[in-house]
Amino acid sequence: MNALPDGGDGPPSLSRTFSPEAVNMSLTTCGLLPARAAEVARLYRAHGNWSQVEDVWFGERRANRSTKASSRKLYRVLSSRFKSAPASLPNPRTLPDVFDACSSPRDRAQVCYLYLVADDALVRYVVHEYARRLAADDADALDFSNKTLTTLLNRFEYADGTSFDYANSTTERWCEGFRSVMREIGALESQQTVVGAPPSLGETPLLVAMGYSYAEGGDEWVESPVGLQYLLQPSARWTELYDRVAETAAWEYVELHGSLQLRPTEGPYAWVGGAE
Repeated sequence: MNALPDGGDGPPSLSRTFSPEAVNMSLTTCGLLPARAAEVARLYRAHGNWSQVEDVWFGERRANRSTKASSRKLYRVLSSRFKSAPASLPNPRTLPDVFDACSSPRDRAQVCYLYLVADDALVRYVVHEYARRLAADDADALDFSNKTLTTLLNRFEYADGTSFDYANSTTERWCEGFRSVMREIGALESQQTVVGAPPSLGETPLLVAMGYSYAEGGDEWVESPVGLQYLLQPSARWTELYDRVAETAAWEYVELHGSLQLRPTEGPYAWVGGAE
């Protein structure tokens, strides 16, 4: 994600970035589900490999066929988010400690959300578009109505130039699923509202977002902090968030080449209990 130092350009559009095979509508099957995601992460830490996690997950649901059928879909989507997680996010084995450090359900939702965005190409495309709207100071930049979401989806093209093409009913379900995610991370207040605001960040999701930004962004990461942009934080807030994280033991300002630079005191996720 590239931006000018003041964040004015925002992240680039991801239209024409993904092949048709890379895009799916799994958000219509499985939303954010932080509690279920935490369960999957705890099983992974306990058993150490995904085959055993799958066996335990379905074994605990063997008595109820309908529950097992729906759980199979949920497990496939949730485990994918962790299996394909980039190294720039906390290792799934350490996620139980990250979740334990969260002070609220919203904190846990914001952490899970970063894995969703990293895994789901269509969600990532739409989140990029909202980050671009924020950077451009668009009126109602965080308008999550069906009209705005559908407009953004209709602008999406696959890498081969073909257009996004799903049934209207499927698209409507996807839009509702996206709004549900926005409510869970605090960008929307209630079921009735469709225009939101940048969510407040708890300390733990802020630390994760900063670690993600640092690991993804190279030397100039502060000019385009991907984790903060994914969490819909406008550039006007970045300095405040940098100062907040520098007040923790995990980050500090250091003087390099005559200027102050923000760096982890050890590694980006050294603050996580049990981190390697």
